Amino acid sequence: MKIKKILVSQPKPTSEKSPYYDIAYKHDVEIVFRPFFKVEGLSAKEFRQQKINISDFTAIIFTSKTAIDHFFRLCEEMRINIPDTMKYFCTAEPIALYLQKYIVYRKRKIFHGATGKLDGLVPSLVKHKDEKYLYCVNDGHPMNEPVLDEAGVNYTTAVMSRSVSNDFAPDEAFDYDMIVFFSPHGIAALKKNFPEFEQGEKVIAALGTAAQNAVRDAGFRLDIEAPTPKTPSMPSAIDRYLNNLDDEE
Repeated sequence: MKIKKILVSQPKPTSEKSPYYDIAYKHDVEIVFRPFFKVEGLSAKEFRQQKINISDFTAIIFTSKTAIDHFFRLCEEMRINIPDTMKYFCTAEPIALYLQKYIVYRKRKIFHGATGKLDGLVPSLVKHKDEKYLYCVNDGHPMNEPVLDEAGVNYTTAVMSRSVSNDFAPDEAFDYDMIVFFSPHGIAALKKNFPEFEQGEKVIAALGTAAQNAVRDAGFRLDIEAPTPKTPSMPSAIDRYLNNLDDEE
């Protein structure tokens, strides 16, 4: 099957150096960026229903830039002053650097992991075992995190935002040869927008275990997985798949 049009269910990259553009040029395919869902923040009233007092915590755990945005937005709405002694633990350096949008960046109070995953941050969390951590997540995330429980981290999970379907217009074409997912929310939104969707020859790609399991649970065929030892990113996985198709022709 010839792949001509790919739907990447993420916002359009802000940089022209995105590897997706390299794929489009190399393989002569059209890549459309169209999120299946969007993240919206909880209101201050909704957050208060969790009965969490942010001032009780001495450190914050962030796994995304979106979580940072909604944390500081809620603090402003609820008129909570964050003390200069607050420490911030981020799963990746780009997330940590994003904190500069809200606070003065000081290495002595900002820490980040090397793997981009929560387990890569655990050594830093354990090193500061006396901290009381607030773990900021999106709605639907488990309230208990096994990797933190096993490490004995003193944390409380706080929902800052929710994912909602980014509905397609009735006349919006869905003529894609490949669909790329990054979250279970994307698969749920696909089924909501297109309840009669049949995969047929359409190629489905998914990044991460959660999204991959959601694809299979929905009864779809998973054609491309990432990360793997040979394809550590989704662009590299797509490129490898398209290379194999070219070799078959």
